[in-house]
Amino acid sequence: MNGYTNQYVANSVNAASPEQLMLMLYDGAVRFISLAIQAIDNGQIDKRAYYINKTSAIVSEFAATLDHNQDAKLAEDLDALYSYMLGRMMEANLKNKTEPLHEVKTMLSDLRATWAQAIEINKEKKSGTAGTDTTSSGTNAYRPLVAAM
Repeated sequence: MNGYTNQYVANSVNAASPEQLMLMLYDGAVRFISLAIQAIDNGQIDKRAYYINKTSAIVSEFAATLDHNQDAKLAEDLDALYSYMLGRMMEANLKNKTEPLHEVKTMLSDLRATWAQAIEINKEKKSGTAGTDTTSSGTNAYRPLVAAM
């Protein structure tokens, strides 16, 4: 990565809201797990472990920063889901299998889309525009903000 790209990423992270940072982390996790799948397909064991570890670090951070005081049930459910994902990634790393990684990738993408939708709904409620369609297609498809580095 060159200096301009590093500066761009640093500026993007520094200017991002907490919500945007969370979405950026999900984007990074999806990207890294995709690279881990690719590494397994290409027989690159060192890269497989590297990218699974990067994804695991992000998922572990999500679990560590759950606020059990806000919504204890939601936090408990997310904690269980993150633990499951970590176990599946460990299994993929040990057995050199892509199936568990595909499963985790789907879960991460779904969670990212759900959080993006919740953030948008909260933003609309705060601005008083709830119920208006802000996308051209009316869907909340997966759209990465910035790839986490």
